[in-house]
Amino acid sequence: MIGIRFSEFTGKNKTVFEKLFDIFKELILHTSGDVDEALDWLNEIDKEYGITTAEYTMDDFIEELKKKGYLREEIDTPNGDGTGDGSGLSITAKTERAIRSSALEQIFGKIKKSNSGNHTTKFTGQGDEQTSDMRSYHFGDSLDQIAMNESIRNAFVNQGIDDFSMTHDDLVVQENYHKAQMSTVLMIDISHSMILYGEDRITPAKKVALALAELIKTRYPKDTLDIIVFGNDSWQIELEELPYLKVGPYHTNTVAGLELAMDLLRKKKNANKQIFMITDGKPSCLHEPDGTYYKNSFGLDEYIVNKCLNKAAACRRLKIPITTFMIAQDPYLQSFIQKFTEANKSKAFFTGLKGLGDFIFHDYENNRRRNIK
Repeated sequence: MIGIRFSEFTGKNKTVFEKLFDIFKELILHTSGDVDEALDWLNEIDKEYGITTAEYTMDDFIEELKKKGYLREEIDTPNGDGTGDGSGLSITAKTERAIRSSALEQIFGKIKKSNSGNHTTKFTGQGDEQTSDMRSYHFGDSLDQIAMNESIRNAFVNQGIDDFSMTHDDLVVQENYHKAQMSTVLMIDISHSMILYGEDRITPAKKVALALAELIKTRYPKDTLDIIVFGNDSWQIELEELPYLKVGPYHTNTVAGLELAMDLLRKKKNANKQIFMITDGKPSCLHEPDGTYYKNSFGLDEYIVNKCLNKAAACRRLKIPITTFMIAQDPYLQSFIQKFTEANKSKAFFTGLKGLGDFIFHDYENNRRRNIK
């Protein structure tokens, strides 16, 4: 059906709703936010794995999604003859947050905390030097930050000694100082080649972007992340748009993506800046000064390649490293990425799709430590 095995989402110790919801969040990414299509696929998966029961049907699941605020009814604008196009379902901001949290847990959940840096700043959050300040526990805080004595004291005050239990609301953590601030631009290739030959490259890229965004929001809230996409042109998208992102009938204008990334980073006040680029590696388009497009889908065009190498060198002069995550295996494309990386004096990971999130996490952590000023 979609080439994905979902048996891992039907684990034990989960309610039927939780099992279905885990799969539903995955399908929403694959369908770019199309709820009806996601539910159709979920029905097929349910037929194969028997997730629902006589007591809890798919209709019950949909109603619970609505009741918990994960789905809302959308009424289409009436037609000119007074009739409407019907109604449909769409996901809510609560679902978007749940998808980001799920992506964070799947991709980064098993990776250990990295080593500490050496330079402090005035900013507070989840850092490395402890202070005497306390705050409520937030998702993403490490367990070793929890101030146990104060948390137990809160539980006694809130529940009393006769009915003692500790809840999430009782937990407090010791505030830390951040050691650096990093500004990152994540470039995502949305050219048509990202779905060619039956390989879905865009969904893993979206999931990694969601996980990276959630990681930064929860662990490094003073860091910044801007997300841009590039096809024939390049434009910035908001975090909330990521689940709905689709590949278009585009060529790959890597130069336009780099130009926009450089413009965004020039506006950042901090000194630590970087670009992450997820691509299948083949630039095939330029937007010329006269407004026309120069395109060549056959092989590597020397004119386009040289423009890309010039932009990589320009980023190097601005002290902006570009880490390229190459998700195609073609040797001649990897050769181009190697030249591109040499021009920027940075690095590239020829990851394929497997392990893409691990590579990005480790490089983000390493760059934060290495780029502290």
